[in-house]
Amino acid sequence: MPAGLTDFLNRYFAIAERGSSLRTEFLGGATTFMTMAYIIVVNPAILSFAGFPIEPSTVATIVTAVFGCLLMGFYANRPLAVAPYMGENAFIAFGLSAMALGWETRLGAVFVSGIAFLLLSLMKIRPFLANSISPSMKHSFACGIGLFLTLIGLYETGIITSSVKGMPASVLLVPGTGLLRAPDVPLKLGNLHEPQVLLAIFGFLLIVCLLYRRVKGAILIGMFATAVVGYIFGFGQAPEAIFAMPFSPPYDLSPLAFKLDILGVLTLKHLPILLTLFLMGFLDTLGTLVGVGAAGNMLDKEGNFIDVEKPMVVDAVSCIFSSVVGSSTSGAFIESAAGVREGARTGLATIFTGLLFACCLFFIPLLAPMQKLTFAYAPALMAVGLLMLGSITKIDMDDLTEATPALATIAMMIFSYNIANGLTAGLVLYTVIKIGTGRFKDINSGSVILSLMCLTYFLFGIPH
Repeated sequence: MPAGLTDFLNRYFAIAERGSSLRTEFLGGATTFMTMAYIIVVNPAILSFAGFPIEPSTVATIVTAVFGCLLMGFYANRPLAVAPYMGENAFIAFGLSAMALGWETRLGAVFVSGIAFLLLSLMKIRPFLANSISPSMKHSFACGIGLFLTLIGLYETGIITSSVKGMPASVLLVPGTGLLRAPDVPLKLGNLHEPQVLLAIFGFLLIVCLLYRRVKGAILIGMFATAVVGYIFGFGQAPEAIFAMPFSPPYDLSPLAFKLDILGVLTLKHLPILLTLFLMGFLDTLGTLVGVGAAGNMLDKEGNFIDVEKPMVVDAVSCIFSSVVGSSTSGAFIESAAGVREGARTGLATIFTGLLFACCLFFIPLLAPMQKLTFAYAPALMAVGLLMLGSITKIDMDDLTEATPALATIAMMIFSYNIANGLTAGLVLYTVIKIGTGRFKDINSGSVILSLMCLTYFLFGIPH
């Protein structure tokens, strides 16, 4: 690399000042890419359940990651890679299924929540609201979303299935009516003799073993290995091509870009959707900033992320961008910690990650078959859920005023199959229980505001 360019990069990104080097930043950025590249396959596959066309959705996922990473690198100068979030994509695809919303309206909700993120970040209100939530509640959100992703993975692979699968509809009819009754048992063990179910179990175990050995790109490698084994046994199809030009049919953005319905979501009944996306977005960002910041010496003496507004602004702008091009809520990925462990300390590492994502635009046909193989990508959901489950150890189970709303959050997310129900129920119960037990000192103006916002979900929204 020319000496002049090296000097410029060193000055602009403060590489030497932060104790890093160009080589270290590249290795860190490449490591981060390997650990989160699975999102290229998994995000479009999940969003397809909401009607998103999968080829344009794949392009939107990659373009969002490229945009977010470059913005984070150049503006915030932090080693925090950006892409569509896990959890939020599940909420968009599965959590809103009962409301029968078109994907255009769902994108509108992502856009509006992104605007709210941006305004609150610029006014420095977003950090205030995030910091008003107790640590136990924050960890319950992560744990609940992790278990929700695990349930989706188990169900999609067929390891767990509906208890009424294979039963005639007449068995569930209420006598004398045309209505179906609720089954006595909602779920049951799937058919473990089915080859594709066994492949999914193999894929999950392989990913776990690779994660245990700290193999870079463990989730991605596990997915591809499972897909190859499945192909050998006659399941799935080989790629039709390896290379294709992006932004041309079928890999163009026109079916999704600028198709969002903003006005359709600006109604009172859709307030719970906006509230949920808002809560999930800023909590995911906060958790990532604290987690990665601690690993990379980016926190001050009080444990707060230094110059936190810049990465929050990046998250907000990336969220707006993702909705415009046709993807779900985006933000900083906790997988960035892998790059930080390799020594990444500046935004240059994030730029390298973004450039690697950009290269993937030309190889989408190579990845396309994976998005149709549930037994290959669904185990990744279970693995991500497993990694998020560690948050349960940080919930204060000895304090019932903390444990009760935390349990309600987790249980309502899973058993009502809706992330919004868990977030809102937990935040409302938190304030109610603190007041009921006389623990007034534990609540603040921020927690009261959030509780009242969540209460509108149950009073005026459409809980489902």
